[in-house]
Amino acid sequence: MTEPMSHDSTGARRLPATHGSLARGASAPLPGTVFALALTGGMTLGPGEGREVLFGRNRPEVHVCLGEDDPQVSRHQGTLTHRNGRWWVSNSGRLPIRCAGGRLLFRDEEPLPLDTGYTPLFVGGSRGREHLLEVFVTGPEGDRPPPRHEDVTRPPRVWALTEQEKLALVVLGRRYLLHEPRPQPLTWRQTAAELADAQPHAGWTDKRVEHLVNGVRTRLSRDGVPWLTREELGEPVGNALNDHLIRALLASTTLVPMDLALIDAA
Repeated sequence: MTEPMSHDSTGARRLPATHGSLARGASAPLPGTVFALALTGGMTLGPGEGREVLFGRNRPEVHVCLGEDDPQVSRHQGTLTHRNGRWWVSNSGRLPIRCAGGRLLFRDEEPLPLDTGYTPLFVGGSRGREHLLEVFVTGPEGDRPPPRHEDVTRPPRVWALTEQEKLALVVLGRRYLLHEPRPQPLTWRQTAAELADAQPHAGWTDKRVEHLVNGVRTRLSRDGVPWLTREELGEPVGNALNDHLIRALLASTTLVPMDLALIDAA
């Protein structure tokens, strides 16, 4: 195991468990310095070809102890390695590491590069627990944006929907708006049936729902929202197109849980 803990030109030092979240940022004299922090503490290490930060459950054998009371976390879960001028994360454990954007990194897969700034890494554990390893890679001094306390908050991009489109999408994505675990969109038939119950004389059919939803999906795709076309996803598509559409509408606050009231008011 690499032993970078001496206080020398590597810039290595321990971070106490009381260290504040790395989400608030970190600074070091040397750009490319990595900070790694778990609940029990962590360490920071300057860049250098081949330098490593090991993390996992076995405190005596790793630099950052992660999930030490959870036997589902591997004793050596993963490694941060400096190579070719940047830091990389690799997985040595039995369980995958969940990275930014929901990307799962599995054992013995090619390492993933870490961007400058903050990266949270998650390892699943027993009884639904998740163990967080915070990682921060410093950039050149001055790279961090200045505070903008008084700036007007930028609103999210909200897409305009007709009343019929919004009602159809609220029913289609009802399970998401209700915060159900692992939600999936309703089928066209289920959506049309619920809409017909709410508006018996409005002429709701499977094809009408499909036409309205596909129109919204096409507009968002043209505006640059990814993963809304069959070409992007590949076959078989299944529910993925509608799943991505609903998640995009939720993330932009175009749809919000309060919109469920539209069903009762229909």
